[in-house]
Amino acid sequence: MMAKVKICGLSTPETMQAALDNGADMVGLVFFSKSPRNVSLAQAAALADQARGHAQVVALVVDADAALLKNIARDVRPDFVQAHGNETPQRIAEILALTNIPIIKAIKVETAHDVTSAQAYREVAALILFDAKAPKGLLPGGNGLSFDWTLLKNIAGQFMLSGGLTPDNVAQAIKLTQAPIVDVSSGVETSPGVKSAELIANFIKAAKSA
Repeated sequence: MMAKVKICGLSTPETMQAALDNGADMVGLVFFSKSPRNVSLAQAAALADQARGHAQVVALVVDADAALLKNIARDVRPDFVQAHGNETPQRIAEILALTNIPIIKAIKVETAHDVTSAQAYREVAALILFDAKAPKGLLPGGNGLSFDWTLLKNIAGQFMLSGGLTPDNVAQAIKLTQAPIVDVSSGVETSPGVKSAELIANFIKAAKSA
């Protein structure tokens, strides 16, 4: 079965179009002020409208408050909210109740214990995303760091793989983990926050042909 691809951290109409033209299944918009990929509600609404009907829109938040979540739900109308902070299972249930939008919960992985901790979220999150655990001082995601993919060898059910993926290694990662969905941000950038249409095309092609 062909893997689905999410291109995350899009912030311009040009790179959004590159993702759509090359067959991205999901596109991510980041709402986190410390990120170089951060977009305003107005930017995000326009980008989401551009993608709607062509790819699923994902709004990435990090320990977001109710006001931001309500504004995203109202203005952007994403298909998913991606919780990429330290949200507990209870908080995920609260976000779901607040927005009525399915949740992707990011799990930061360093050890096998981190992978098993994802089970606590299975009932409240629509999807689990496994990403590399960032060292202190770095952003929660989008750092270009990977983890030991063999930790995911026995994962059951739908999940997403992220962290350090590039056009050069994504096929290997899919073969090793059997990930049904892969997620990339920094791996298709020329500098932090600056997406490359060429790298986006190469990544999607490599993932789809894995």
